[in-house]
Amino acid sequence: MIRKSEARWSGDLKSGTGSVKLGSGGFESPYSFASRFENGAGTNPEELLGAAHAGCFSMALALAISQAGHAAESIDTSATVHLEKSDAGFSITRIDLVTRGRVPGLAAAEFGRLAEQTKSGCIVSRALAAVPMTLNAELVTA
Repeated sequence: MIRKSEARWSGDLKSGTGSVKLGSGGFESPYSFASRFENGAGTNPEELLGAAHAGCFSMALALAISQAGHAAESIDTSATVHLEKSDAGFSITRIDLVTRGRVPGLAAAEFGRLAEQTKSGCIVSRALAAVPMTLNAELVTA
């Protein structure tokens, strides 16, 4: 399998503009210095990375749950990507995953164990292994 995305940038760093586009055509958005470093309108690479991580994690957790003999009604995951400046420049310093699952018949401790296992095992987590990650996993019962 090959997946492709594209980005175009015009101009200098601070006043230039860019756009990113998924190869599938499912998403296209502008990005800029302001959207990346100042909370301006548009997307940014870190936000896209977080979306990819949350999506991968949710799918991988669903697989782990099904392999444990259960079926997830829903798994909702957010990934907060921390971009911080140091003496070496900007770096992604941490990713915080928060996942909430609705899985009838699964014990909370087992959900937590499967989620922790998934944190290090999903494809995107493995690709980002150099970045510290936290996980807050909660089984929703009501």
